[in-house]
Amino acid sequence: MDKVSIVEGGAYPLGVKNVDTDMIIAAKWLKTISRVGLGKGAFEAMRQDPANVFDDPAHAGSPILIAGDNFGCGSSREHAAWALNDMGVKAVIAPSFSDIFSGNAFKNGILTVVLPQEAIDRLMDVAKTDPIHIDLDAQSVTTPFQDRFSFEIDPFRKTCLMGGLDEIGLTLAEADRIGAYEAKVKADRPWVSAAVA
Repeated sequence: MDKVSIVEGGAYPLGVKNVDTDMIIAAKWLKTISRVGLGKGAFEAMRQDPANVFDDPAHAGSPILIAGDNFGCGSSREHAAWALNDMGVKAVIAPSFSDIFSGNAFKNGILTVVLPQEAIDRLMDVAKTDPIHIDLDAQSVTTPFQDRFSFEIDPFRKTCLMGGLDEIGLTLAEADRIGAYEAKVKADRPWVSAAVA
């Protein structure tokens, strides 16, 4: 997982409420276990509208998505986070998120930022023409117009995102302690180690 500290650049000003995981990535894309290539299927139904924000050249490649309330509701498909990652989205800002989506986003290195609707409205306006800056360490979202919005984040999630630590990375960070424990078990209870070998 890549480290997340600063997410900066353009933003897709989506602002739609109740975007469920089926809208993020339709069920027909769930046949793969690969995380690569799902970006082209992201928001497929919305992209049928020629005026959609995702295909607007002004927002192409934006690392930030500004969404409405209850983003990521619906089914628990992790493919939704994979699709966002594959299209280059590193952070989603919304008034609220589905718990399951928020967890899947976190496990895939996507920062979810909860801000009040007034802040979302302001960022939607800014995103039409200017970049947005998210500083995870300072827990703030700023704009070139001196707007500054603070956000809360679970300390464990913040540490993991800033360190680039997914569940495997967290385990590997404890490799020395795990090795010491295994050596102690082998010395104290050799019959256990012999059975495993």
